[in-house]
Amino acid sequence: MQAMAGGFTLTSGDVAEGATMPEAQVYAGGGCHGGNVSPALAWHGAPAGTKGFAVTMHDPDAPRPGGWWHWLMVNIPADVTALAGGAGRPGGGPGGSVQGLNSFGSVGYGGPCPPVGHGVHHYVITVYALDTARLPLTSDADPGYADALIRRHALGLARLTAVYQR
Repeated sequence: MQAMAGGFTLTSGDVAEGATMPEAQVYAGGGCHGGNVSPALAWHGAPAGTKGFAVTMHDPDAPRPGGWWHWLMVNIPADVTALAGGAGRPGGGPGGSVQGLNSFGSVGYGGPCPPVGHGVHHYVITVYALDTARLPLTSDADPGYADALIRRHALGLARLTAVYQR
């Protein structure tokens, strides 16, 4: 767990800070044989003025420009402070939320599956408190564009980072 923005914190019963990503959260495909289930997340202490949330999972160690986007969910209502495990499946988010494309080219969560022998990769899960209830994004939005828009509207963030290698 990492606290930011004056006590804004993110926790997970599935993923521990600095620990290896559990197989249940690892991608199912591309030579990986995990469960591809998005982790359960909970957050508290969002900054004053928060009108909505966004969740991302990003691998900055991926061998491609901009890293690898594993999960983007926006338009999470301000009264939601947790996501159940599996919320990253298409249609699995809270009412009104939108899940975007991941770098695998599908909508929703796509777990870790780094190249064999590439070393340890870091999977940064971030919850952003936003100054708006709705971002003008659809499920086919480019992940890099979505990230830039999320950051423009962020009042604060909380992060949790896990690792994985093959």
